[in-house]
Amino acid sequence: MTENSKIRNDALTAIERVATEVIAPAAATVDQSGAFPEASIDALGKAGLLGLISAPEVGGLGADLGTAVRAIERIARACGSTAMTTTMHYCGTAVVEAHGDEATRRELASGTRFTTLAFSESGSRSHFWAPVSTATAEGDMVRLDARKSWITSASRATDYVWSSRPTAGSEASTLWLVPANAEGIAPQGQFHGMGLRGNDSTPVVAEGAKVSVSKRLGDDGAGFGIMMQTVLPTFSLLIAAGALGLMSGALERTVQHAGGTKFEHLQSNLASLPTIRAQVARMSVLTDMVRTLLYDAADAVTNGREDAMLRVLQAKASAGETALTVVDHAMRVCGGAAFRGDVAVDRYFRDARAANVMAPTTDQLYDFIGRAVCGLPLFDAADDA
Repeated sequence: MTENSKIRNDALTAIERVATEVIAPAAATVDQSGAFPEASIDALGKAGLLGLISAPEVGGLGADLGTAVRAIERIARACGSTAMTTTMHYCGTAVVEAHGDEATRRELASGTRFTTLAFSESGSRSHFWAPVSTATAEGDMVRLDARKSWITSASRATDYVWSSRPTAGSEASTLWLVPANAEGIAPQGQFHGMGLRGNDSTPVVAEGAKVSVSKRLGDDGAGFGIMMQTVLPTFSLLIAAGALGLMSGALERTVQHAGGTKFEHLQSNLASLPTIRAQVARMSVLTDMVRTLLYDAADAVTNGREDAMLRVLQAKASAGETALTVVDHAMRVCGGAAFRGDVAVDRYFRDARAANVMAPTTDQLYDFIGRAVCGLPLFDAADDA
């Protein structure tokens, strides 16, 4: 067994234990109450899994992106909200791993810090790569002013990986590590959503918030490059993994319902009907198709293949759109029972709506994929200005 295989096996064994013992039992309550999945995140931290992609030299597990994909897939099968908040932590960690200081990296690896991305803004909407918020240099400090439209884990995270316009020049953006409790940073209300109800995603306003210049992640103006090279692959594949986990969870619940629901007068169950089996078969085929493409995309990124970016875009588009089809089949098979909530496919149905509209949205991804296939640049010059 190679070292990478051992890391993956050990990490996924730990994920399975936490998902079974803590995350899954809390999922219904998280969904019903809209509460942040505190116990689940704490359990992941105690198991060292919040440091999954952190380097071993700072106390992390040193897992590759393929392992992170499988971890989020398993978590999402138990709870979409926990998968979403963990995904954003891994995305923020990836940036800090590449551009942050050692002390912060160690704290992220140990689980004493919990981070997230703060990219989406009211002014640029799903064009996350083009912030309109500002960063103004004031000596060895920087003043941040912004209206962030959505920050996952807004009230729970200790730090935001924050985007702004650069302090100088005309480059697209600069990234900062911003303490969530910094003066001038204010989350706006609570999240009340159709799905992913425990992900604590709210608007955040910054008015004259001050951070040290030392909190900059990468060079001034280098944010766009970091977003494309580090954040986009990590975020897209982990969001796809979350969608895959929701598909798998919906399929599992549907099979249980079809096998356990009886026609007493016929002495048979739902699974005895060819029409029901056909729906379940479609769910299984579609789920495995997405899994195959997603795992290949993670392999392409890990091994630096030339088709890596195309596979990343395809994986997120495929997962987001296919999840909607799979959970629709689940609701169809389970029928009226699905609307009562006791079968729990309604949670997967609601949670699965999110991946399609998370930037890059599926519509944007089809444009990007078309550009890539036609040999065109992903962004026009005006897009990244």
